[in-house]
Amino acid sequence: MRILSFKPGHDGAVALVEDGELRFSYESEKDSFPRYGEVTPAAVAEAMANTDGIPDVICISGWAKGFHSTDRQLGAGYFGWSEEKTRTGKSRIFGREVTTFTSTHERSHLMSAFGMSPFAPDQPAYGLVWEGNIGSLYLYRPGGEVELLRSVMLDPGNKYQYVFALADPTTTDENGGFRYSNAGKMMALTAFSDALEDTPEQRKLIDSVLARGKILKEAAKSDFLDSPFYNVGVESQEFKNLAWRHSERIFHSFLDSAREVFVEGYPLLVSGGCGLNCDWNAKWRDSGLFRDVFVPPVPNDSGSAIGTAIDAQRHLSGESKISWNVYSGQDFVVDCPEESAEFEFVSDDPAVIARALADGAVLAWAQGKAEIGPRALGNRSLLASPQTPGIQERLNWIKGREGYRPVAPMCRLEDVSRYFEWSGPSPFMLFFQRVREPELIPGVTHVDASARVQTVTAEENPRIHALLTAVDRASGVGVLCNTSLNFNGKGFINRLSDVREYALARELDGYVHEGRYYRNRSN
Repeated sequence: MRILSFKPGHDGAVALVEDGELRFSYESEKDSFPRYGEVTPAAVAEAMANTDGIPDVICISGWAKGFHSTDRQLGAGYFGWSEEKTRTGKSRIFGREVTTFTSTHERSHLMSAFGMSPFAPDQPAYGLVWEGNIGSLYLYRPGGEVELLRSVMLDPGNKYQYVFALADPTTTDENGGFRYSNAGKMMALTAFSDALEDTPEQRKLIDSVLARGKILKEAAKSDFLDSPFYNVGVESQEFKNLAWRHSERIFHSFLDSAREVFVEGYPLLVSGGCGLNCDWNAKWRDSGLFRDVFVPPVPNDSGSAIGTAIDAQRHLSGESKISWNVYSGQDFVVDCPEESAEFEFVSDDPAVIARALADGAVLAWAQGKAEIGPRALGNRSLLASPQTPGIQERLNWIKGREGYRPVAPMCRLEDVSRYFEWSGPSPFMLFFQRVREPELIPGVTHVDASARVQTVTAEENPRIHALLTAVDRASGVGVLCNTSLNFNGKGFINRLSDVREYALARELDGYVHEGRYYRNRSN
């Protein structure tokens, strides 16, 4: 059965699931389109070019026709966890009759986590969906039947970012100052808190924000003109302390509920945009409530097309699981000659590339298919040595982002315990670990001695694994800085001409394409 699934709205994507396997997931922001973009004609055309025949099923992932989830519904709409919120029908595609399917946005999160998880389909599990609008706890019965256990909080993700918008003088009153990028910046700033106790002003603001319903509809920034945090500046210590306290309040609201309803020790499946919060993921892992915690690499809306395809497969065939690979995005496009006047070929030997990195080079790295989800995992990456003095500052300048933003590390799975207080895989860069020796790898150590490490095996990414082996030999430290290869405000770079433009504009030392190292002649 060939299922082609579309996710409308922000983080738009087109995914193909065929005979129980994810063939591709093309996210509209990738290939240097604007971040968080809706489905584009380019993504649809590429999906059609890589689908061998007319689909048997066309899916529309439920959504809303407007800014907010409560606006008029598209397909099955935004809210609803039960199977009663699925609909099938018939339509025609290029003269052939096809089945149509839609289910809610809420179910897209639930089914992506269940269908992509490594657990057997008859294994009961607990579910957590927390994102901009939904914050609920669930039970998965064998086969993926879902039961809602408790709705914990309305708008948890929107409430999380709201205090950042309130403190940021550059945000406007419209929609409470909402911006998709607020939450990621907030995550970075919570680590800078130095407060031991909360203050009455913090409690007053947090209580008010959490007591609201649909906060983006109900609370303009100007509602809090009398708050000492209004436009205080996000890099002020007052805001950093507030950010940490606000984050803790939200997490513990969910943890307290989880302790009451999650009593069997089943695995936890996390989905929704809050699943990108590595601090919270680590706290779930360390809570002692679950035998395991799984977060897919697409917990945010970039996984909704996949989730609705899984839901359709389950509804039509009874199969609730798929096989998948994190490198299921777009193929890299070679749209210009390999040779150029600006770059000279150096070597395809990992040892030579490793030596350049150890000596301080910053290199773009592109190979194979792009990663699905928002985290670069070694196929569309910007690489450097974490031992290079000032490397975090240089990488943040290259990426055009704030200096307080941390840079993530990658290392071989077999080395992870050498550098981090963790053993076992962490392949999708979704959990915080403690750094054993911060002074050894300062470029990837956040202010609180944490890092969101990606572990790599020879099976998952042989070329990156070989590079890390060579880096270990060259420098004695088998860790690299790994951050996404993208223009500021755009999705991953996906073509050679963009790599070259980026390398020249942002003063990189070169790039590596399919293992071949090209040095920037101007550096």
